[in-house]
Amino acid sequence: MLSENAKAAIKQIRGKYPDPRSALLTALHVAQREHGWLSSEVMHDVAGVMDLPPTEVASVASFYTMFNRQPVGENLIQVCTNISCSLLGAEHIVEYLKRKLNMDVGETTPDNRFTLVTVECLGSCGTAPMMQINDTYYENLTEEKIDRILEELAKDSAES
Repeated sequence: MLSENAKAAIKQIRGKYPDPRSALLTALHVAQREHGWLSSEVMHDVAGVMDLPPTEVASVASFYTMFNRQPVGENLIQVCTNISCSLLGAEHIVEYLKRKLNMDVGETTPDNRFTLVTVECLGSCGTAPMMQINDTYYENLTEEKIDRILEELAKDSAES
């Protein structure tokens, strides 16, 4: 499943550390970047390159919410629901996104453009409520801001 380029990148990362477990998070990022998510086959390949037991790789991948263990849409929307965001309206943001995208948390739209999930703290408590879409933070959210963000993503998708 992993390309030769990904395997080479993981081997290079692994070589920087005396214990391969120290490089595991970075190796999983390489694999996820290539495939979009971490299937059991991909995690097994990572384990082989890292010379670690597959169960150890799977346990690390399942612990961190930053690793997708099922396919996700083109735009992964992660809404923070920790205390600061919750106090400032995260639940309303989630409900608005569910209505706007006609989906529930944990689902992907039929066109595969959006996946909506809730996550614990994304480390932007001073700008709550907030969400992360792919690698970009969107902060101090309102319905109007969400509408603009989704319109921009739709425009970007149409241009691709």
